[in-house]
Amino acid sequence: MEPHLATAWGLLLPEETLHQTWFLVLAGFVAVNTVVYVTLAIAKALPRVYVADWFPKKYLRGETRGIYPGGPR
Repeated sequence: MEPHLATAWGLLLPEETLHQTWFLVLAGFVAVNTVVYVTLAIAKALPRVYVADWFPKKYLRGETRGIYPGGPR
């Protein structure tokens, strides 16, 4: 592709545009947005963690209630 065609189609930006405030804000927003979505994608791919599994279960009975004395609580 010839350089003058790329500039005419808007595919290249002048260097002054890259240093303007609005472009820097837009680039910062895109960077933060990308980091957030990558983090969400990685979190969704990992297995789910249940915090309740880390603590002992408090709902176990002190003695069995079934007809078999050695059965589960």
